Amino acid sequence: MPSGFFDRLYARIDKLDPESLQAQMLRLSQERIFLEAISQTIQEGVLVIDNEGRLLYANHAAEKMTGLEYARTKGRSVLRLLRDWDWEHLLEVHTEGVEAQAEWMRMVTREIEINYPAHRFIHFYAMPFNGPDANVKSVLIILRDVSNERKQEASVIESERINAIKNLAAGLAHEIGNPLNALNIHLQLLSRELMEVKDETVRKALQELTDVARAEIARLDAINTQFLGAIRPSKPMLSPEQPTEVLEETLKILKPEFKNRAIQVSVDIPESVPAVRLDRQQIKQVFFNLVKNALEAMPDGGSLKIVFGVGDAFVEISFMDSGVGIPQEELSSIFEPYHTTKKKGSGLGLMIVQRIVEDHGGEIEVASKLGQGACFKIRLPRNERRVRMLKESQE
Repeated sequence: MPSGFFDRLYARIDKLDPESLQAQMLRLSQERIFLEAISQTIQEGVLVIDNEGRLLYANHAAEKMTGLEYARTKGRSVLRLLRDWDWEHLLEVHTEGVEAQAEWMRMVTREIEINYPAHRFIHFYAMPFNGPDANVKSVLIILRDVSNERKQEASVIESERINAIKNLAAGLAHEIGNPLNALNIHLQLLSRELMEVKDETVRKALQELTDVARAEIARLDAINTQFLGAIRPSKPMLSPEQPTEVLEETLKILKPEFKNRAIQVSVDIPESVPAVRLDRQQIKQVFFNLVKNALEAMPDGGSLKIVFGVGDAFVEISFMDSGVGIPQEELSSIFEPYHTTKKKGSGLGLMIVQRIVEDHGGEIEVASKLGQGACFKIRLPRNERRVRMLKESQE
């Protein structure tokens, strides 16, 4: 609206004939509708508050950000409704002096965090505003929701922090791996020397101690390798493999634990299971982690049933245990890094399992009932299906 429009209109109103007056009023109405449409369309919130904290105006964006309903709140104080906004400082803009000006400049760039009607970060720009009533001092406040910007900044900072931790952890894991390899080599040499001991009882006793030490070193090395795999994932080297053979190798490694924990293991394999393009070592790690999880879920013994299924698109392997089960509220988080329900768990095993399966183009799902056990089911794409899909896409 042109500056001084109302003054010029007032000075000339007595000189206007009815038709000219009607035209001027129509123009004024159109200007008002135009400005209102702009105000209601913009994404920034617009609030006008008088020096008593009463709401004089709010557009749709401001209503959404503050949770106020302009039609119901107009003319009422919003100081109690918007307690997080620190109105006492905001309404001090009408005081005089150098200190007030300095305070005003600080408030121009102010940003606040609110929790109602939703958690948001709001940046606002405020300025003294002369409304239609010259006797009423008011403040015009422009609001901008910067929540997404803050989330992006937090995400970048978190990403940088995680990368720094990964680099540090990778270096640490590498340094741990070197002495473990040295210890393993020296224990192998010690085992050879023990063969020369003539006293059989002493030799067996020493050999048992050496075997325990080597087993513990192998366990530490496996943990170290698993940790490195979690922070520095490698792409699978795919080749046609028989998944039943990979499972057999895995179960052979864990056979002593089945006996120690009183776990009954059964494997159900169809007559014909096709080869699958997979990374043998990575899928062995998947099987190992899933079986270990099942064992740890059955501290007092139980049963583990592994079932193979063959479909048109996937080879499916299910691991069903009779353990304690997983609470429903935990199911959506079990694949997240460092999330674990075990006292001594690292929270990396299932994350690695999910990553490897997805890198193979497969799927993983979990179902559980508290007190009755859990079932982890993985699906690996069939080699034949991959070839058929490729041919279809080339036609």
